[in-house]
Amino acid sequence: MTTDSTRSPSVDQGDGTRDEVREHRALGWRSGGTSERTEKLAVEEPLEIRLAGRRFTVTMRTPGHDEELAAGFLFTEGFINDATELGEIRRVRGRKGAPQPNAIDIVLNVPADQLRSRLKRNFVMTSSCGVCGKTTIDSIRRRVAPASDSARVAPATLLALAEKLRAGQRVFAATGGLHGAAIFGLDGTMLAIREDVGRHTAVDKVIGYALTNAMLPLSRHLMMVSGRLSFEIVQKAAAAGVPILAAVSAPSSLAVELAEKVGTTIVAFLRDGSFNIYTRPDRITT
Repeated sequence: MTTDSTRSPSVDQGDGTRDEVREHRALGWRSGGTSERTEKLAVEEPLEIRLAGRRFTVTMRTPGHDEELAAGFLFTEGFINDATELGEIRRVRGRKGAPQPNAIDIVLNVPADQLRSRLKRNFVMTSSCGVCGKTTIDSIRRRVAPASDSARVAPATLLALAEKLRAGQRVFAATGGLHGAAIFGLDGTMLAIREDVGRHTAVDKVIGYALTNAMLPLSRHLMMVSGRLSFEIVQKAAAAGVPILAAVSAPSSLAVELAEKVGTTIVAFLRDGSFNIYTRPDRITT
């Protein structure tokens, strides 16, 4: 069996710069025997994010929609307050002028002293997470606006979301290896979906889409993610003003605690014709 990995025809080019799927030879075991087969793998590569040419952070992601990922990350983590603080988003170029596939540079419209303050504040918040949950939750609650109290969604609309999310996950269908995050209208219309190897990265991508398309705050929308709901996903959704957050699988205890504090409705185990409501059930009509 060969062990080299080769590029396949792209399932979805994303932003047109990289393939999201590659092929690899594998041995399939069935009924006591093996046979060679070609498997499609979701691509995972690092993305270096720079601020005005200086290295800021590196995140693992599936290539595609990198500009949205960077913008969404900066917004959901509190490094920028809105789209007006986003300047130019550009690919880093190598010595010969060709764009580097795994590096992106962002120029912010933020005074240097304010940027330093935000970097310091967010470093403290990130460091406290997991050490003192209350400190982190209180910091996030002060930073994000309360979720809209007027948003309402019908149970029948919620029950249809899981199938719509799965139908929109084209790369997951090919590989079985990606998470999805989608924005819906309160009537259940899917407006945007993004996939990635990381749940939180998929959320950053779809929020970055909303940020760069003047959709924020998402006070008249809901978001759904594949898999479970973590603290980090609730934080990012709250920053975008999402009032109703749904998931195919379970929420964590800290995710529910944060949702209670910031007023987000959490709907989880949304599958097979049923769901659980953990916080703010008043937004689900009866």
